[in-house]
Amino acid sequence: MMGRKALDYEELNENVKKVQYAVRGELYLRASELQKEGKRIIFTNVGNPHALGQKPLTFPRQVVALCQAPFLLDDPNVGLIFPADAIARAKHYLSLAPGGLGAYSDSRGIPGVRKEVAEFIQRRDGYPSDPELIYLTDGASKGVMQMLNAIIRNERDGILVPVPQYPLYSAAISLFGGSLVPYYLEEEANWGLDLVSTRQSVAEARSKGITVRAMVIINPGNPTGQCLSEANIRELLNFCYQEKLVLLADEVYQQNVYQDERPFISARKVMFDMGPPVSREVQLISFHTVSKGYWGECGQRGGYFEMTNIPPKTVDEIYKVASIALSPNVPGQIFMGLMVNPPKPGDISYLKYSAESKSILESLRRRAQIMTDGFNSCRNVVCNFTEGAMYSFPQIRLPQRAMDVAKSAGKEPDVYYCLKLLEATGISTVPGSGFGQKEGVFHLRTTILPAEEDMPAIMSSFKKFNDSFMDQYQDHSRL
Repeated sequence: MMGRKALDYEELNENVKKVQYAVRGELYLRASELQKEGKRIIFTNVGNPHALGQKPLTFPRQVVALCQAPFLLDDPNVGLIFPADAIARAKHYLSLAPGGLGAYSDSRGIPGVRKEVAEFIQRRDGYPSDPELIYLTDGASKGVMQMLNAIIRNERDGILVPVPQYPLYSAAISLFGGSLVPYYLEEEANWGLDLVSTRQSVAEARSKGITVRAMVIINPGNPTGQCLSEANIRELLNFCYQEKLVLLADEVYQQNVYQDERPFISARKVMFDMGPPVSREVQLISFHTVSKGYWGECGQRGGYFEMTNIPPKTVDEIYKVASIALSPNVPGQIFMGLMVNPPKPGDISYLKYSAESKSILESLRRRAQIMTDGFNSCRNVVCNFTEGAMYSFPQIRLPQRAMDVAKSAGKEPDVYYCLKLLEATGISTVPGSGFGQKEGVFHLRTTILPAEEDMPAIMSSFKKFNDSFMDQYQDHSRL
């Protein structure tokens, strides 16, 4: 008999086997099976707006359609189908990409688009940005992985990650062979940051021989939906300065903000507002994407990261590694250019663009409210208001009997609850254990993306399920 081969499961890279990604884990696989059997499934497990019926914005699609099919620009009727500003913008991007969309671009992304990103950052923060330090990527996830790969040297290198966290971070840290160092967000303080417990996490990691090298913040939060206050961001920048940590600022939900009194403020702006030494010393990488906000163009894979206070030699190394992949996809780069430089007042397409984006954002705001109120009206369920992003993260207070039954079935209690919810209602969520949570506390994450008109029915079927679940497993010995 032949011995084992390199791609037999037992022989695989152990880091690959360690990777877990709950957003497409057991629940998602079961939901896909049920869908094949003909059950109607509402996939609220992934922040995938267009898959749940959000309409694409018209202007960017018009521009990219013309870039993909430049021969349309020569058609005498082009002006009857496309507005003049979309035609002008398509010509602008085609002039920046001489080989068109089918040719590789610079490995860092098209220089002209990086310039548009730098101008957007300057308008947002009030401080200039250098296009040479902005790299376009296939979605923000690729950029996050690129930077973690550069930071993690071995299993003794630790990355501070907020818990609950988006599992991209735990998965990528496992893949690159590093150590995840959790710091817990405070649910009672609307998922705010508590630096006392963060310092404890660092001290504990160091006592185990781990060198903590970077800190991740997700603002607005995923899965927790909070916006960090300016005071919180100042605290964590000071902390990164004192501890010599790279700050990885995942700011992909910056368009998704639903409370005027809690706006999005970028880590970069707060850092420059603080002035030296923090503004000169803290190494900061900021990430953004076209996948979220009112664009929701997940499938286009457009993103960027910007490097601040990173030494030139390190930037050269990051460029070298980016070059291995040759080029980020070009249509995604154009979507990014359009997102950071949308139609302006006075442009032909402005009113339509403005009405479309406003309508999506207002609807998301209403859906966030319907969902929060719906969860809070349920027995043994408490939920913070979604200030930002596109998720609700209710805490489910599970009866002891449900926990025991889950344990005997070999499941985490929240996984058991979410599987029962899926079977009963077709609602596919992600258990809180997939994001990390405090011991003995259980949550689920759902997006706020289902169509607004479907939302009351979804919440009512959730409530009905939750009532019957609680009735079934209530600890009768206490009655």
